[in-house]
Amino acid sequence: MRTMELDAYVVDTLMPDLVGHDHQPSAFLVYLFLWGQTRGRGVDEAAVSLRQIAEGTGISRRAAQDAIARLADRRLIGVERASITAVPRYRVHRPWARWMEPAPSA
Repeated sequence: MRTMELDAYVVDTLMPDLVGHDHQPSAFLVYLFLWGQTRGRGVDEAAVSLRQIAEGTGISRRAAQDAIARLADRRLIGVERASITAVPRYRVHRPWARWMEPAPSA
């Protein structure tokens, strides 16, 4: 069994925000899935098809598309495509890490 490390912020703050406030549980599932494909494997980005995201999370392709759009709008993920038909490359962002990391010592 593979384990992965997850920032506490993801569960403590991001989950209630996406699921409760935004009413977008699919966005939280997609974020977790993409975290597993990237940070969970120790890489910065991963090429993942919409079909793989839908199957990996158990949601519809349309729900996955909407979730990706929501996450990209909130700058929680980055999406790059070499062409319109290419499999997108995703990067998971951690905007909270900037203010949670300790200040450098002098």
